[in-house]
Amino acid sequence: MNETTSIELKRDCAAVQIPAGNATTLTAGTTVQIIQTLGGSYTVQALGGLFRLSAQDADALGLDPQKSAGAETISGDLDEKLVWDTLRTCFDPEIPVNIVDLGLVYDMQLAKLPGGNSRVDVKMTLTAPGCGMGPAIAGDAQVKLLNLPGVDDAQVEVVWEPAWHHSMITPAGKKVLGLE
Repeated sequence: MNETTSIELKRDCAAVQIPAGNATTLTAGTTVQIIQTLGGSYTVQALGGLFRLSAQDADALGLDPQKSAGAETISGDLDEKLVWDTLRTCFDPEIPVNIVDLGLVYDMQLAKLPGGNSRVDVKMTLTAPGCGMGPAIAGDAQVKLLNLPGVDDAQVEVVWEPAWHHSMITPAGKKVLGLE
């Protein structure tokens, strides 16, 4: 979404303050401006700051949850491509580039479990060590991975080595950011 839209919240919404990562509540009647709608969540500006709202709050924004926030449905047989495609539906709430193309995902391992299904292990970082949104971004990735058919376990670990640098952004990410 490139333009901002002012909306009055129709009900109270759980929110995560960006970049601190603090849980809070935005109350009904609060005027918000939608800044970003990517990966199934909403970044809104309100009360002098930025907040992340989940897809389940689309109705409070007056939006249809089935058609909003890029809540992509990934399907197909479980393989590495499907896992990577799923990770590409996860976004930093302040940057309109997915975590893969932003260069935040360092490693992904897909392993068969004894019962026949799979486990996914991901190591990722953040653009800055002090970013409080790490748990929210990692949690979003984990939930999406756990919703894949054939995945029984998914772990997303935030690591700091090597330190992230803008040179890790893929050509596709640089294009979105206008850096090419």
